[in-house]
Amino acid sequence: MGHRGSHRRAVPRLAIVGLAMLLAFGPLHVGGASVSDRIVAVVNTELITLSELKAEISAEEKRLREQYRGDELERRLRQLQYRGLTRMIERKLQLQAAKARGVDVGDEEILKALKELRRQGERVDENNPADKKSVREQLTLMRVVDREVRSGIMVSEQEIKRYYETHQDRFLMPDEYRISQILIRPKAIETEEEARSRVAAIYAQLKAGADFTDLALKYSDGLESTKGGHLGYVRQGELLPQIERALTALTPGEVSEPVQTTEGWHIIRLEEKRPPQFRPYAEVKNEIQALVYEQKSEDVFQVWLADLKNKAFIEVKF
Repeated sequence: MGHRGSHRRAVPRLAIVGLAMLLAFGPLHVGGASVSDRIVAVVNTELITLSELKAEISAEEKRLREQYRGDELERRLRQLQYRGLTRMIERKLQLQAAKARGVDVGDEEILKALKELRRQGERVDENNPADKKSVREQLTLMRVVDREVRSGIMVSEQEIKRYYETHQDRFLMPDEYRISQILIRPKAIETEEEARSRVAAIYAQLKAGADFTDLALKYSDGLESTKGGHLGYVRQGELLPQIERALTALTPGEVSEPVQTTEGWHIIRLEEKRPPQFRPYAEVKNEIQALVYEQKSEDVFQVWLADLKNKAFIEVKF
């Protein structure tokens, strides 16, 4: 047992020892039907019971039991129990901090959130006390973290620029091609071989020096045929794999051999190839600001949570 005051500094060690005992003594066999309820942890003046822990990890436990057997299952169940209890302790500490600071969520907000969850397809019941409690807790957690952690975080221009300069690979755009195509779709009245021969005849005209634009206007079944087959700029990764493979072998001005896809036969002309470029700073500034803000928020949150733990009385009863 532990007490506030002179024993407060020993609390983290008690928590670690308790959780280590949980791992050593093995799983709780939470799938069993005959386990009686009992206290598994004390967090300041509040308790966590075995039945609450079972409810916390039930969905994850079911998935593990479907995937694993024997010693591997037991090992993963022990890890799950550790994570589940840690999660519950941390949640209680945050909710206690919210209460101490007067953070509250009204019934109207809870009802509004439940309706929104239902609109999004979640299976929640506005009249179910358990659903109401869960939503109340989630909203309270969000509000206390916003107040105690996120509200004081600022991201400077210097930090944004430093991130941009040190994470250039994140903002590298792939190769860009300007291409044209002649697309030949097999007609309902012709065989595969007849369609192949038709494509081969068009390709032969190109190899003999015929104008690509003229042939696209005359023969292509693609929507871009009225523009002489011009598709404009596309980036690597946006095209079908077969066409991309053909493009990589071309230099500007060259025409690919016919490439067959589910759409038909493609003859591709590479008009221009642009090397990889970095997205401009102005274009990604807001994106970087959000990334840095989230990173700083997480760092400050972990410090805040560690402080809550250090000041708390936590006892794991295994």
